[in-house]
Amino acid sequence: MTLSDLTVGYALCGSFCTFEKAIAQMRALKEQGATVLPIMSENACNTDTRFGRASDIVWEIEDICGRKIIKSIVEAEPIGPKKMCDIIVVAPCTGNTLAKLANAITDTSVTMACKSHLRIGRPVLLCLATNDGLGATAKNIGAMINTKNIYFVPFSQDDYDKKPKSLVAHFEMIPESVLAAMEGKQLKL
Repeated sequence: MTLSDLTVGYALCGSFCTFEKAIAQMRALKEQGATVLPIMSENACNTDTRFGRASDIVWEIEDICGRKIIKSIVEAEPIGPKKMCDIIVVAPCTGNTLAKLANAITDTSVTMACKSHLRIGRPVLLCLATNDGLGATAKNIGAMINTKNIYFVPFSQDDYDKKPKSLVAHFEMIPESVLAAMEGKQLKL
């Protein structure tokens, strides 16, 4: 299997400082032949931050993917029943979104996309970016590691000196993590 065989749902949540890396990997998947279905949480697609204006980010993503972003619960619900994706990548996956997934809370377009996709037994790949991964979020990481069809992009500490509980995925490993997850394998560092 190659990336050109896949339709990848690519969901972004509000770790705005990682958007540049996330969008670079979205572009990499597209350049390697994947069809990319963009999904953004309502906050991610509507919030201007010091990392960029929401409208500019939305424009860039839609330009890369050649299609409109799924950005509501109603738009995300058919993803599973209509088999719109082979895999969903949540990059970045915040501690907030991870907690919602671990506790079956479906109140954003991203959590609905994941729920809808998982109900048909297809893989979801989580690309963590959280400042409390070794704190309050650790229990949710543990729960999700033990959940069928959930995979993680390999991650490590972000800055153990200044942010001792922070974890961030190796975004550059998204393409190979997608292929591993499609084979039912958890990629490791």
